[in-house]
Order: sequence, then structure tokens, then C-alpha cells
Amino acid sequence: MHTLVRFCASDRHISMEREKPRSNCAHRSWALADSVVTPEAYYLRRREFLRVFGLGLAASALLPPTIRAEPAALNDLLNPAFKLDGVKLTTEDLVTSYNNFYEWGLAKDEPKDQANRGWKTRPWSIEIGGLCAGPRKIDVDEFIELLGPIERRNYRHRCVEAWSMVIPWDGFPLAKLVDLAQPKPEAKYIKFTSFFDPGNCPAQRSNGFPWPYTEGLTLPEAMNELAFVAVGLYGKPLRNQNGAPIRLVVPWKYGFKSTKSLVKIDFVAEQPRTLWNQLAPNEYGFYANVNPNVDHPRWSQRSERVIGAGFFSGKQPTLMFNGYEKQVAHLYASMDLRKNF
Repeated sequence: MHTLVRFCASDRHISMEREKPRSNCAHRSWALADSVVTPEAYYLRRREFLRVFGLGLAASALLPPTIRAEPAALNDLLNPAFKLDGVKLTTEDLVTSYNNFYEWGLAKDEPKDQANRGWKTRPWSIEIGGLCAGPRKIDVDEFIELLGPIERRNYRHRCVEAWSMVIPWDGFPLAKLVDLAQPKPEAKYIKFTSFFDPGNCPAQRSNGFPWPYTEGLTLPEAMNELAFVAVGLYGKPLRNQNGAPIRLVVPWKYGFKSTKSLVKIDFVAEQPRTLWNQLAPNEYGFYANVNPNVDHPRWSQRSERVIGAGFFSGKQPTLMFNGYEKQVAHLYASMDLRKNF
């Protein structure tokens, strides 16, 4: 049985809120320093990103090019009010080539190759169901347009294998999806289900894993301002190996909690069974919060190797909740985090 963690590299991180004055946002540590601003060449390609998804452009398609406007709420949010000194983005090449996505192979370099041999993520639909008043099945591009506009955030990413990245994700808060679904009072959790396509995905033809990949969050976790649904990175639509066309990003948890290539989202009353927790419950807890004080049986979590930092850079200390303690610690105030790992 394989017990490595699924997709930690660009594992399965932006907000749908309208832009607020900087003075109201300065406390948010998810907004990283000016030094990590996306390179200009990528930022200028945001029009291409929007054309692919049709966000806000469908209605303006018939307008002359000279009077078409950028969507007003497309914000980078990386300004002096959001500083986190000493943090740099992981290069796009590494984010898209160093991946845990076991549907496409166990080695880090396999997903980039295997997931791009004709596998298509259009057309693609998302189903929302379970204990909610607004169930629906909708085309992914219509879904993104419905929950747009798109926002960018730089998030720390921590794999349970004790390595880390910092990734610029494009997307919207998970809370906006929850609001759209209108969960019923008895809904306490959300279950996320990834794709199942053994015809195109050879790894899913084996019995080594209980496909499709599933994960879950409590409803309060899903409503936290950090929980995010990503549809792009580095200002471009998600690549197949990074969870195209739409994925979850939960930056205070180990990467395997962030489900890729979502097809179904269910609101449920009981804690859902999740893939890694089913395979090895002594190694992979349901909560999977980044915690330097609770080691994985095979990896110390006290420090982490920064991908792309260089051979002689050594390791850096791992921060509680991956550096997002102020935003999420209250969710677990009454819990024993050694037992509820």
C-alpha cells in the first residue's frame, strides 16, 4: 500500500469579496509581500485567462474592442498593505512540474506528462448536492462566471512530506460557493469528489486506491476566509497536472486536503470518509492541519524543505497552521490537536 501524500506540490488558494480599503486588510497574512508580485509578463496575460473562462466577457463579446473594459474587480491585492517579509513565489516551472497527483503516477514528474496526453477538461460539469436548498449540475465555465469575478492570492503550500511552496492562485472564496448552495441546518460537513476517468487515466484502472479521490471539510472550515476554490495559477487557467479545471485550496492544511479536478460537492451531516484517512487512519487524520508539534510516522513536521530554494538553503521551521494561526486557530480551540490530527 502506498502511503505518500497526494498532490502536495501544487495541491488541491483568492477572495470573492470586493476590494476593501488597504487599512482594513493590513492584518491579513495571506496577502504576501510586494517582493512576490507576479511577474509583469504573466499579469499582462490576464486577458487571455479571462477569454478562456469567459468571465464577464460574454456580454461584451459584440462590443468593439476599443470600448471593452477589464472586469473592475480583478485585483492582484499584492500591495504594501500586505507584507510578509522574506517570502518568495515558487517559480511557475516548479509549481507545474513537481506534483503529487497519484491518478497520474506516483513520481513527482509523472503528472505533467501523463495528464497531458489527450486528457480533456472541457466540457466539464460540477454537481452540487446533498443537504442544500440549491442543488444543481452546471458547466464549469458557467459556474466560474456565476461565482466570479476572479481574484488572486499568494498562499503558502505545505505537503505532509515536509516540503513547501508559495503559489499564486486565481479563484474565489469557497464561502461564495457555500452561500450559493444554501446548506440546510443539518449539514455539518462538505464532501469533495474528484474525477473518475479510468478510460483516460491508467492509474485509476488499478485497485491500489479507492478511486475517486474524496476529501472533506467542516462547514465552519469551508466558510473561513482562507478556504479557496482555484481555477488558475500564475494568471493562467489551471494545468491538468495542477487540478484543472477547478480545485480546492486550503492553505492551513496539508496539501492532500485540497482536492483536485472537482466534479462533485456534497453537503452532508456526518463526517465524510476521505481517501487517505481510509487507507491509513493512523497516518492521515481527517483534519490534517499543519502542525509542527505532531509528526507524521515517517516525516517530522517541525521543519520543511522549500522547493526551489537551492541545495544549500537547508530547511526552514514549519509554522503552526502553516502560518495562518490568527485566521484559523479559533476553529479548533476546544480540540485536542494531537488526537484530532
